[in-house]
Amino acid sequence: KIEAHAAACGLEETTTARPSVKRPLSTSNDDSPLMEVVAKKIKGDGGPDIGKGGLSDKSGSGRTPLAEILRPKDFNAYFGQLSSVGEGTQLRKLLDSDCIPSIILWGPPGCGKTSLANVIANKVKGKSRFVKMSACTCGVSEVREVVKQAKNDQSLLKRNTILFMDEVHRFNKAQQDAFLPHIESGTITFIGATTENPSFSLNAALLSRCRVVVLEKLDGDVMTSIIERALAQNNVKIVDSERTDKSSSSMTKEAVNYLSNIVDGDARSAINTLQILLESRENRHSSINLLHVKEAAKRSHVLYDRTGDQHYFMASALQKSIRGSDKNAALYWLGRMMKGGEDPTFIARRLVRIASEDVGLGDPTALPLAVAAFQGCQLIGKPECDVLLAQAVVHLARAPKSHEVYHALTAVYQTIDQGELPPVPLQLRNSTSRVTDQLGWGRGYSHNLNDVHNIQYMPDELKGVNFFKRS
Repeated sequence: KIEAHAAACGLEETTTARPSVKRPLSTSNDDSPLMEVVAKKIKGDGGPDIGKGGLSDKSGSGRTPLAEILRPKDFNAYFGQLSSVGEGTQLRKLLDSDCIPSIILWGPPGCGKTSLANVIANKVKGKSRFVKMSACTCGVSEVREVVKQAKNDQSLLKRNTILFMDEVHRFNKAQQDAFLPHIESGTITFIGATTENPSFSLNAALLSRCRVVVLEKLDGDVMTSIIERALAQNNVKIVDSERTDKSSSSMTKEAVNYLSNIVDGDARSAINTLQILLESRENRHSSINLLHVKEAAKRSHVLYDRTGDQHYFMASALQKSIRGSDKNAALYWLGRMMKGGEDPTFIARRLVRIASEDVGLGDPTALPLAVAAFQGCQLIGKPECDVLLAQAVVHLARAPKSHEVYHALTAVYQTIDQGELPPVPLQLRNSTSRVTDQLGWGRGYSHNLNDVHNIQYMPDELKGVNFFKRS
């Protein structure tokens, strides 16, 4: 019976000489006792051993990541994101009442997107079928199989299906279309997770069928709570200073605070670092101090994406800081971009624009300086060009600002877009033949510098218009 049920569920034997199991790409919370027996046959009895110095899998099948072991199962263990799923929020009320809407979870890595999906999966266990998939490892054919089974469950068992698709932005726009009719008909409730801006990475039709839930980067206090929970689960005490008593394992409060800040709001990174610290102890009763954490949690990168949101966020922050004459903030955002691996010539091009748009006639030397910095970046490249950019940024931030030219040009564009386009006056046209002379082209224009001030250069329809007075 077990073999028959396993075959029906897609767990087929691939060879006859040495039987092995083919696992399905998606997982669901099927409550069948028979499936539990099959699962134990496949995985081996027992689960991950948490506490008393153990982070290993009893089955001996491999090392289980601590981040996966500690993944919350309810909101009591889910920290942060109070503005999105905190007590009293609209989404929390829907989740508590088991009315799961189709949503897109958007946030940086390690902010709790998959953990929130895990909480939802546990809330609907026994009521709905929860299928977890990743766009990194599956395609449209697997999605169709899930939809096919969802239709059967809906018609035969009256059971709803919730499909969680991690890294949904990995699907292209055509692949994302596969979800649309089934979300529309209610065959599946869709939950997608993405680190990319949904406005750019997801299909507009998909966004119209789902609510976007923004999850922010976790702050230091939330990170501390997550680390404290992980330590408590592993019987590690938090102490004010390094203990001389070796009867129990401990971690100093200073080390906890440092780890909370160095991971930049990434809970997964914090817990993975903590796992390294716990597994690298000399013994179960060793103390973890600040030096241990600094060695394990060296910052090798900063959160930055040269083609994503962080690229545009920081470019905007740099220009606004220069415009506000805050040289410290401007230099800081330049440093963040450089540390994140930004192309120096991109920054230099922005500085050339800033020199004209925001500084303008307030300091006429700013534009040549920015152009020189741009050319210098092209000549010497990274990393030596950083000081060139820093000099230009500080000069532009300190320089007096003028929007006179920028606003006047904007007024010109508005006039062109909103009004008619009169022809060039005859006196301003360059006559090139006898025919154009007869037509009056160039008549009335004088090259004498004493007379050029008496000539009308604006069309009659715009006579007297002052774009600079408008600005």
